[in-house]
This record gives sequence, structure tokens and C-alpha cells, in this order.
Amino acid sequence: MGSWTLSLPCPGLVDPKINQGRLQARRGSLRDSVMKGELLLLAGVIVLLHVVCGCPEKCHCHPASNSVDCRRQGLAAVPSDLPPQTLTLHLQDNQIRHLPASAFTSVPQLTTLNLRNNSLSGLVPGVFDGLQHLQVLDLTQNSLHFLESRLFQSLPQLRELDLSSNSISHLPTSLGEPWKNLTVFAVQQNRLQQLDRELLEAMPSVRLLFLKDNLWNCNCQLLSLKLWLEKFIYKGGIVDSVICASPDPWKGEDLLKIPHELYQPCPLPSADLESSQRGQLGSARPAVPRPPESHGTGERDHSECEPKPKPRPANLRHAVATVIITGVVCGVVCLMMVAAAIYGCTYAAVTAQWLGRPTAQTSGPAKTEGKDLCDSSAA
Repeated sequence: MGSWTLSLPCPGLVDPKINQGRLQARRGSLRDSVMKGELLLLAGVIVLLHVVCGCPEKCHCHPASNSVDCRRQGLAAVPSDLPPQTLTLHLQDNQIRHLPASAFTSVPQLTTLNLRNNSLSGLVPGVFDGLQHLQVLDLTQNSLHFLESRLFQSLPQLRELDLSSNSISHLPTSLGEPWKNLTVFAVQQNRLQQLDRELLEAMPSVRLLFLKDNLWNCNCQLLSLKLWLEKFIYKGGIVDSVICASPDPWKGEDLLKIPHELYQPCPLPSADLESSQRGQLGSARPAVPRPPESHGTGERDHSECEPKPKPRPANLRHAVATVIITGVVCGVVCLMMVAAAIYGCTYAAVTAQWLGRPTAQTSGPAKTEGKDLCDSSAA
């Protein structure tokens, strides 16, 4: 039998061209993997830069001032891809009708928010959550009808709040925590009839108040606002004007120029109103029969239930005329007292002079007699 021999190639005897090809292939694969890693890293950096420094469509970003300008773009909602380092956001002159809760959490560093001239008809609670650094809020020229209580409680650094040119008819007694930093408060050109004093007292640092062009009802309930405004002006505050729209005697008059002495205190709730309220509260209880009342008592109760005429408010012209007449009368009385004093002094002087003459005449003979006596005694 023939013998079989197994021949193995020796590594040292392998063709060098084959080794070089294998090495080049390995280098190529390594280069491709490195390029893929670099491309992935570059794509990640681009995405990150787009997230951090990207600008929403239809908006203009200014990196130097960290402001975003989206005005007059026909926007119906707040852009969702705002840069998180934004400090000033201009959204005025758009068509935004609704703001959801936490609508600005993507821009926590925001200091100025301008929503002027949109179509906002209401603000839901929590719409400004996350804006701990907001200082200026402009909501003018919208369609706001009311404001929820504690709406601005998440804005501790707020300095300027402008609610002008809306349709607000009522403001709650509190819109959040006391605004220790608020200096400007504007509610002009709305439909306000009353303004609670407690709301203004929650603004200890306010210096500018804009209240004109509202439907102020200058009745007894507005007297507390008048007294607060007088104290506010005395301390250096500035307020434009509060022109009364009702009642008729004060229509067109400035609230601050009406003497507070002419205001009558607000009437206390009547006994009939209290009894009716008690009746409404106890309507669920069974009715207790009452004995029949006499005819005279019925007539008395009927007379008490008759509407009584309301007292007419004092007329300012009559009050001024009364003051003038009182001054004239006091002046005449003073002149009469002066004339009486002059007459008394003159009469006393004349009387003293008339009584002094006989005394002088009688003293002459007495002196003569005394002289004679002295001469006789000397002799």
C-alpha cells in the first residue's frame, strides 16, 4: 500500500499578498465602524443642538437676548419647541383662544410674557405653573370675562400685570399669594363696577394703578375703595381716575373728588330679609302651625311690609350752598360782635371821662381850705 502524507502550509511560507489583503480588509472594516460611530455622534450633537438652540417655525429667535418673537404669525396655540433658555416671549397679535394648564413649563426661565391682542376668553388654573421668574405679564386686548381665584399664585416675582381692554366684570378678593413685588396693576377699560379693598391691600409695593374707563358704581360699597385710594395717594402712589357711571347724582364725577361726608353708611340687612333667609335654611323642617293673628296685627304687619321710600342722596350743590350761607352768617355775627365790643369800649371811656370832671371841681376848694388852715397854724 502506498502511504499518505498530509502537507500543511507553513505560516512563514504563505503568500505575502494574501496577508496584505487580509490586513487591508481589517483596516477597512475598522475604518467603516469608526466612521459610523462618528456619524452617530454627529447626529446626536445635531439633535441636541436643535433641542437646545432650535427656533420654532414662524418665529424669530435672538440668542444674544434669549428672546423669541412670534408676533403676527396667525398662531392658534403656543409653540411646543421653544428654547428652554428663553427669557422674553412675544406672542402678541395672534389668534390664540385657549391656553392649557402648564402651557409654559418648557421655558422655566421666562421673565417677560406678552399675550396682547389675542382671543383669550378665559384662563384655566395652573396655566402659569412653572414660571417662578416671570416679572412682566401683558394680557391686554383680549376677551377675558372673569379671573379664577388664585390664578397667579405661581408667580411670586411678578412686577407688572396688565389686564386692560378686556371685558372683566368682577375681580375676586384674592388672585394668589400676596404680591410683595408687584408695582404696576392695570385694569382700565373693563366692565368693573366694584373693586374689593382686600385685593389692593395684598399689593404692598404697588405704585401705579390704572382704573379709568370702567362702570364704577359709586355707592356706599365703594366708599372703602375711596378711603384706600386717598391713603394710597398720600403715600406717593399714582392713580389715573375713577369716574362714576352710576348712580345718577354722581354720574361723570371723579370718586376722589366727592366728599366722603356725603356718603351714607350702607343699610344693614332688614329683619324681613333675615327671616326669609332663615326660612330658606329651615325649609326642610316641617312647618309648625301658628295661632291665627288678630286683624289689627295683620294690618300692622302689612304696613311694615310696605316698601319704604329710599332716602335721596345729598346734592353737592345744596351742600356747597349750605356751606356758603353758613359762612356768611358766621361773618355777620362776628362783625356784630366786633361792633358791640367797640361800642362798649367807647361808652366806658365816655362815662369815665364824664365822672372825672366833678371830682376835679370839688378838689379845688378842699385844697384852698387846707392851705388856709396851714397859714393860720403858722401864724
